[in-house]
Amino acid sequence: MSSVQFELEATLREDKGKGASRRLRHTDKIPAIVYGAGEEAISLSLDHKKTQLALSHEAFYSHILTLKTGKKAEKVILKAIQRHPFKPRIQHIDFLRVRADQKLQMHIPLHFIGDENCIGVKEGGVISHLMSDLEVSCLPANLPEFIQLDISHLGLDQTLHLSDIPLPNGVELTAFAHGIEGHDLPVVSVHIPHVEEEPLEEAAGEETEEGISPDQPTASGDTSPKENE
Repeated sequence: MSSVQFELEATLREDKGKGASRRLRHTDKIPAIVYGAGEEAISLSLDHKKTQLALSHEAFYSHILTLKTGKKAEKVILKAIQRHPFKPRIQHIDFLRVRADQKLQMHIPLHFIGDENCIGVKEGGVISHLMSDLEVSCLPANLPEFIQLDISHLGLDQTLHLSDIPLPNGVELTAFAHGIEGHDLPVVSVHIPHVEEEPLEEAAGEETEEGISPDQPTASGDTSPKENE
């Protein structure tokens, strides 16, 4: 587990509903909710600027966060974010409370290393990253910030699958919850780049009309090729 820590300060929100949320956004605040762990769901508001800064860190999405509301602090994970369709604004955030004895299901980023030393690339291949994150299941104490995958040994026309990924202790892939067969999806591969062939240009002497090539006179004696009529 990483030593990076994230802490957010929130304010209890009494007003609820779409109108209240809209008014809140006009004051540069974000409506939010925290729920789970057998406790009552609580409506909150967050400072937009501070929250947006925290969201700029990749680790924020896969970390256990500290959510402070007055004197109360509780451990949560980011469950859902609603963003404005075209403005750089956050519309709503959901947090899920964390219990030390309950497993979490989280999407963890994949970090690929060894690209520049990859055997298959040196043989003329290109790398295709088919996944950028993995959904894992683990206790909060075992939650990794990211999972690292070395692909330097990957040869031409070779593929690494989910079962090839080394996982930290106590971490499982949710894809294998019902067995590996049929769920061992490809994660990264090296292959020869596909080059599309461009259509060949028409030969200079190719006939444009039946029996007539561009350098032959037409019936009128004109030697220029016919324009579209």
